[in-house]
Amino acid sequence: MRFIPFAGGAPRVAVIRLHGAISTGPRGQLNDETVAPLIEKAFRRGKPAAVALSINSPGGSPVQSSLIAARIRRLADEKHVPVYAFVEDAAASGGYWLACAADEIYADRASIVGSIGVIMAFFGLQDFIARHGVERRIYTSGESKSQLDPFAPENPEDVARIKAISETIHTAFIDHVKTARGSKLADDDRLFTGEFWTGAQALDLGLIDGIGHVVPKMKEVFGDKTRFVVYGPKRSLFKRFGTAIVGQALGAVEERALWSRLGL
Repeated sequence: MRFIPFAGGAPRVAVIRLHGAISTGPRGQLNDETVAPLIEKAFRRGKPAAVALSINSPGGSPVQSSLIAARIRRLADEKHVPVYAFVEDAAASGGYWLACAADEIYADRASIVGSIGVIMAFFGLQDFIARHGVERRIYTSGESKSQLDPFAPENPEDVARIKAISETIHTAFIDHVKTARGSKLADDDRLFTGEFWTGAQALDLGLIDGIGHVVPKMKEVFGDKTRFVVYGPKRSLFKRFGTAIVGQALGAVEERALWSRLGL
């Protein structure tokens, strides 16, 4: 049948792998620059019956999360293609931001889902350098240019300023989730506190639509003959063994820290 002009073939589902921490720059496994070509191909190549997002992310940059999610939503509306999200180990923080780009979200019963909040972490090293006889010298133009200097004592004004920024980002995150999930969300005060839950608990809270995995669920919706085309980022040989190896090592440390917050 596939050789007969205008004859319908088996439904095709484009699967986009969104795995890893979300961050900007060359160390980022997931950012708009790296995944944009994959997303564009998934929606534009042929006429997919649906796009499935395979998500396994502890979160990361809110801006990159927003850019990726907005691109997915724009193409879904433009191409009139339904989007389903499937959570593997975790869709936490920015990972859940990505999941909310889908029309429906599914997870394993043991998946980690949620963590709708914002975290900003820094170090204070002023006592360390004092003990080692290091004198800090810094010259700025602009009274706030050296805010959050890790080698200076904490400034209450800096703390208030950074908390205000995090609240603004948190509000944007909450608005995104409420827009995506709407009346599906349970009336629960814990939803936006940064807490996370298992897939089974997330279902009760309305954060997901059901328990399921990508292949059986898509075959349930589109039939047993459904075909799958997978799109995922690939690292070149140069990036694996070339000069980028140091940056990737640092990225791995940062990503490990994100996963550890979820106990994974």
